[in-house]
Amino acid sequence: MAPVEWTVCGVVVEWRGPSPYFFLPMSVEDSAELKIEAAGLEYWGQVAVLVELGGATIETALFPQGDRYMVPLRAAVRRAEGLEVGMELTATVRIRYDR
Repeated sequence: MAPVEWTVCGVVVEWRGPSPYFFLPMSVEDSAELKIEAAGLEYWGQVAVLVELGGATIETALFPQGDRYMVPLRAAVRRAEGLEVGMELTATVRIRYDR
């Protein structure tokens, strides 16, 4: 299967909960396309992906939130890339078919 990728452009948001976390939301349109492409590969709604961000390639899983997927931004990645809430960001997302 040929890899499918999405260029995700958006603003870093913070989820406030018992353990705050930072995300890059995918567009509703890209999220719908990814959901179709990942049919049968998801587990508990999550989709295993590779994310290219700056100079790093990160293995992670996208979380569904309403009608869009959220790209999690770990603390180590945020520090390395100098990311903060409200910053505009572009990342490339590819489904991991090997999971």
